[in-house]
Amino acid sequence: MSDKIKIGITHGDINGIGYEIIIKSLIDNRLYESFIPIVYGSPKAAAYHRKALNIPNFSLNSINSADDANPKRANIIDCCEENIRVELGKSTKHGGSCAFNAIETAVKDLKEGKIDILVTCPINKHNIQSESFNFPGHTEYLQEMLEGEESLMLMVSDILKVGVVTGHIPVSEVPSKITEEKILSKLRLLNQTLKKDFAIRKPKIAVLGLNPHAGDNGFIGKEEKNIIEPAIKKASDEGIIALGPYPADGLFGSSSLNKYDAILAMYHDQGLTPFKALCFDTGVNFTAGLKAIRTSPAHGTAFEIAGQNIASEESFRNAIYLALDVYRNRFSYNKLTKNPLKNFETDSE
Repeated sequence: MSDKIKIGITHGDINGIGYEIIIKSLIDNRLYESFIPIVYGSPKAAAYHRKALNIPNFSLNSINSADDANPKRANIIDCCEENIRVELGKSTKHGGSCAFNAIETAVKDLKEGKIDILVTCPINKHNIQSESFNFPGHTEYLQEMLEGEESLMLMVSDILKVGVVTGHIPVSEVPSKITEEKILSKLRLLNQTLKKDFAIRKPKIAVLGLNPHAGDNGFIGKEEKNIIEPAIKKASDEGIIALGPYPADGLFGSSSLNKYDAILAMYHDQGLTPFKALCFDTGVNFTAGLKAIRTSPAHGTAFEIAGQNIASEESFRNAIYLALDVYRNRFSYNKLTKNPLKNFETDSE
């Protein structure tokens, strides 16, 4: 494993708080002791934000390729057109195209091994849509580009890890997408990532119900009895420690929360609303199931506060730290499992 890990950072929407959280984090050059930051974005946009934030003592080292990165500096690769236009707080097609250009270039370098990790700043899911990007968000795009069989949106903090069975889909479509096989597949993926990426030897997973009160024994809904419980049973038969289904409000509001290593929610807001209520400024979005490592801050573009120097960089900084931890955990896991000790059977007397 290289002493210096290369982390590619995409700038997100240029009209949001992406550059603010990047600059506030990378201004501390002590971070460069453990990794080399390479921002995929626009030197002009970065300079615009630095001036708007009145941060004079910071600059990014412009390079043409990740191979040219200065190990003692924060580097930037220009991925945008010359006539870039920053319009703070506005959602524009230009902002969306600049966000996509950065993601596309960074993913190409990630696939070619020029960077080791990808950390993405927030995009606007509407203005980024184009012929090249026709996805609900980063997670789905990365799953296709990085050829992952399946991915899992996993929200991570020091006190909580929450994954979701269904991601960026309308609530009206959720019940039809909740199947026994899909839940089982997500449980397998979550169990594996907890072992491999978070170094948890025997992870314990709490599974939420779909309906209020987890269906109340079928009185409020049948999905728990007919779909979720059989999926949990199959997971348990495979050696996965999965328990439930639990009512979402009861579990998140109880002291039982700390008994589990992760929670599997059925849909986006069921898991992310309580997570963000508890960990908005500190939480991280981790894409499990990919060969590559990708994290992002748990918040969005925050157009309403862009350029005001009030955005917290803590979630973004934690995204960097988590990515580094996962990188090291994977290295250790792969090393330990590459040549496992053989099991020898002995004849009983």
